[in-house]
Amino acid sequence: MRIRPISPARLVTELADRLAGTDPAGRLRVAVDGAPAAGPDELAAALVEPLRALGRPVLHVRADDFLRPASVRLEHGRTNPDAYYEGWVDEVGLRREVLDPAGPGGPGRVLPSLWDVRADRASRADYVQLPPGGVLLVSGALLLGGGLPFDVTVHLELTPAALARRTDPERRWTLPAFARYADEVSPASFADVVVRIDDPRRPALVEAAAPG
Repeated sequence: MRIRPISPARLVTELADRLAGTDPAGRLRVAVDGAPAAGPDELAAALVEPLRALGRPVLHVRADDFLRPASVRLEHGRTNPDAYYEGWVDEVGLRREVLDPAGPGGPGRVLPSLWDVRADRASRADYVQLPPGGVLLVSGALLLGGGLPFDVTVHLELTPAALARRTDPERRWTLPAFARYADEVSPASFADVVVRIDDPRRPALVEAAAPG
């Protein structure tokens, strides 16, 4: 394993080049996974224009727009880390409305958001057509290891100390959920791309060692 420091701008460029160079069976479904403190939504958003410049249609979907209703999500309280880990995201809805339609043989008719968490009601978003060859970027936390069908997975890794330091005090109750995720799923052990991002100004790519 080799740790290669990289600038934030170069990281976006290299990721965009890699994704644009991947020939999907129809469309490319990409997970950008990481705790909110790691900035998965921000990285996915930064990839949109470079991918378009490389000739690939792009749609960015946030997992936070596919949360379950508050009556279900907060059944065990607003700060229950186990509930956050196990069931805040409507994975069935995300798969039905986004990942399956964008998958092989799918029609490409994707719903960009399902639930307005602030209003606690359906978002009433219009469907978007993602053409063949398009790239679907799904960003958020705890996306891997649950069987969601992604073609490429990117994991933004933080040490426990960095995660605790960079997590908003009001969100520190989520830290046990991310400890469970690291222990039970270990996303850094199988993601296609792993980025260490303890310092967002100085990310580093974790690369497999070259064959000896």
